[in-house]
Amino acid sequence: MGMLTAQMSSDGGAWRLYVVLHGETEWPTFQWERTGPVPTGAERRAALATLGYQVAPGAVWSWTEDSRDHGDDSTPVVLIAAIAVRDQIGGAA
Repeated sequence: MGMLTAQMSSDGGAWRLYVVLHGETEWPTFQWERTGPVPTGAERRAALATLGYQVAPGAVWSWTEDSRDHGDDSTPVVLIAAIAVRDQIGGAA
């Protein structure tokens, strides 16, 4: 399998990380129990590993924001991060 994208998002609640699998109806997802600060890079790598993925060599997180209700900037901000990932080497994914 080639490069995939992992995304992480929050609208002020718990952070969710998921791996986008094109053509699939369900994506591998990890959700942190807490709300608040952005999960650290180490926490994100550990979450990816539990899903069977790892950050692609040289990849860096990119960040963007959107409105909870698309096009309505009076609704809460949704922060979205993305990074290229690949199957974990030696993993079962």
